[in-house]
Amino acid sequence: MKNILKYKGFIGSVNFSAEDRAFYGKIEGINDLVTFEGTTVDELEDAFKYMVEEHIQDCEQEGKPAEKSYKGSFNVRISPDLHRQAAQIASIQGITLNQLIQRAIQHELEAE
Repeated sequence: MKNILKYKGFIGSVNFSAEDRAFYGKIEGINDLVTFEGTTVDELEDAFKYMVEEHIQDCEQEGKPAEKSYKGSFNVRISPDLHRQAAQIASIQGITLNQLIQRAIQHELEAE
């Protein structure tokens, strides 16, 4: 699992710069670039929470959504063989390929 922080439904990436001897990250899943940093884990967590609060406040003031909006459709690139197998399983089950993929994603999310 990748190192992440969670706060108020937001996710922050966590990285370390050996050169700067500092932790840093950014808020994921938003339309803006919002970064944070700290020299200790506690500082990093505090900076992340502070920046989430600032981001929410800024979005409220600007009248825009705080989280990125998703259309509900996306392209997936898989091998032709996996595509064929998935299409066959969907056909056997009497569902569309989209329904099979949706079930597979839902299954993976529930396992998380």
